[in-house]
Amino acid sequence: MTKLNGKTALITGGGRGLGKATAIALAKEGVNIAISGRNEEQLKSTVAELQAFGITATYAIFNVGNQAEVNAGISQINQTFPQIDILINNAGIAAFGSVEDMPSKTWEDIIQTNVLGLYYVAKAMVPIMKAQGQGDIINIASTAGLKGSANSSAYSASKSAVIGFSESLMYEMRKENIRVTTLTPSTIATDMTMVDLKITDGNPDKILQPEDFAELIVDVLQFNRRALLANASIFSSNP
Repeated sequence: MTKLNGKTALITGGGRGLGKATAIALAKEGVNIAISGRNEEQLKSTVAELQAFGITATYAIFNVGNQAEVNAGISQINQTFPQIDILINNAGIAAFGSVEDMPSKTWEDIIQTNVLGLYYVAKAMVPIMKAQGQGDIINIASTAGLKGSANSSAYSASKSAVIGFSESLMYEMRKENIRVTTLTPSTIATDMTMVDLKITDGNPDKILQPEDFAELIVDVLQFNRRALLANASIFSSNP
């Protein structure tokens, strides 16, 4: 088992929801944390919570869908953390509607954030990890990327693209001692699913909680480095 204490992680979309839960879970393991997002108040609040675990935490404000902002933000984080061992590519957005009714701009925004945003961050981080000689990249997709459904064309297409990109990156990076894992969770009770999209009431007896998924991420990172979990799905056990 790989010990995580003293490592450093960058978590995109780390100010709330799944990203925040993952940051807290890793901080409890002694991992220093950098989070990114667009809401500075959320980022500041989360950093303060993380620092209470006795680790070093910082944040950078950037939109993952803007490559120039991504490069500048990661450069800023790199000044605080010269080594970044773990990337959790978590930031994403969602909207639902029929192909006929959804505005093209909404479709484009989802692809820009979920696909190009994930690509921009991975592209910026790969040279850093290659120079270090090691690293872990966990790309967060969705079960929606495994199977389409009515009114989810944009989100499903984006997450399907994430799966394809992530698996390709995994094969490229294996020889560099960089593990790339694709995770495809089902619906999780986050602010996005409960407040923004209103697709679940977040009942903890019936739906996955952010802490459940964060626990999986910690477990994946603790695998002996000879082991690589290429992909995994997680569902609620009580549908």
